Amino acid sequence: MTAPPRRMRWGFRVGAIVEDMTTSHDDQLGTVAEIMHETRIAVLTYATPDGALVSTPMGMQDFEHPGTIWFITERDTDKVHAIAADPRVNVSFSSKAGWVSLTGTARVSEDRARLKELWDASAGIFMSGGPEDGSNVLLQVDGSSAEFWESPGKVSSAIQLAKGLVGDAEPDLGDNDTVTL
Repeated sequence: MTAPPRRMRWGFRVGAIVEDMTTSHDDQLGTVAEIMHETRIAVLTYATPDGALVSTPMGMQDFEHPGTIWFITERDTDKVHAIAADPRVNVSFSSKAGWVSLTGTARVSEDRARLKELWDASAGIFMSGGPEDGSNVLLQVDGSSAEFWESPGKVSSAIQLAKGLVGDAEPDLGDNDTVTL
């Protein structure tokens, strides 16, 4: 039995198209939200002060809109220091529904109420103290755009690839587009 689609706080329904979505921008945003929501570990990429790109896995927290996402981290890290110097970041998401590459800026947030709201058992595994500990902070990422690749699923992809190999037609491997957040 399939679980019913979960309703997101900001009006999109994960796992189904909501009937009142009338613009393609809303459809694209819904696709981006679905992929992001299904991702447990995202990859945050930032630039070090010497210009090297560094990617690090980050546990996903709940989000209200794909344009603003939150991570829990420790304040005194190379990542936080690098982002303070250059806030430009990329966050990549991968799920069965597809892939998202979100571009934006990050900053440390001292919002203790929000940190307590987002704190879960997994945060306690990786960080000392709790949400009250001043060494633990939120990293807020404000996205400006998200490129997504929607996956039609493993079986459909295999069929499309086989069609492409034996015929002249280009296989349909899902949608790809960029949406402004």
